[in-house]
Amino acid sequence: MRQHEQHLICFWEHVESIVDKSLIEDRISHDVTTDALIPDHLEGKAAIVAKAEGVLAGVEIAKAVFMHVDPTLLVEVHITDGHRVKKGDVVATVSGEIVSVLKAERPALNFLCHLSGIATDTSKYVEAVEGTKARITDTRKTTPGLRPFEKYAVRIGGGQSHREHLGDWILIKDNHLAALRCLGFGIRDAIEKARNGSPAGETTKVEVEVNSFDQAVEALEAGADIVMLDNMSISEMKRVMKHNRGHALIEASGGMNLDNVRAVAEVGVDLISIGALTHSSRALDLSLKLVTC
Repeated sequence: MRQHEQHLICFWEHVESIVDKSLIEDRISHDVTTDALIPDHLEGKAAIVAKAEGVLAGVEIAKAVFMHVDPTLLVEVHITDGHRVKKGDVVATVSGEIVSVLKAERPALNFLCHLSGIATDTSKYVEAVEGTKARITDTRKTTPGLRPFEKYAVRIGGGQSHREHLGDWILIKDNHLAALRCLGFGIRDAIEKARNGSPAGETTKVEVEVNSFDQAVEALEAGADIVMLDNMSISEMKRVMKHNRGHALIEASGGMNLDNVRAVAEVGVDLISIGALTHSSRALDLSLKLVTC
């Protein structure tokens, strides 16, 4: 099965459970305001409207929220995930009992605004490195419980997923190396130990995080498949690339922003991982407005 298909299956497997948790969290069955003010029989139509320019992600999740609250609601999607919207665009309309629409409004918008913000920021980084071989990837710095959604939004924005979880491949980070140094082991030992300790043995993909040229050389000479250059200067990265000569994938990470990502990409790295995509993206402004009743 192709990686893209695996990602989609992983994503949709989580939709129902995460949506259910969001509705329980908001206690939609105890909406004292709506229950006190709005009669059950009153019907109307509401529109989800973009209030800023960006890339949409999470429209079907928002639709799932409305349908979980009330399966009789009619949700019409006018702009789908991956499309760019501008201020005033109507993303979707929801028709049916206003009570149901109001109870679903906030959880639906929370997902849509948050994920669209991630997709929008990702698209900016992807555009910034266009024309280079660098691929923008996310990290595991995600909101607990929302990782499938947030990584989906990164892909919608044109980025790629790094490890989905700890079981994807071996990534030897600084604290692993620090612990192994207490036992007298170095980077070469760590890579050998990782391969020997993995059920997949020699076929296991091994990545090593390094923060100096010397560490990078040691990892490369020990046969690392991917070397992550953590918070390295451009000049250090260039030295690593010259030494590597295409033998391993090189990933740049740490301190990436829209001001420096192009310069990093032009060094020739294969991957640029950016934790801020999922932990610091600003939500895209969208709102729901009742248009008829």
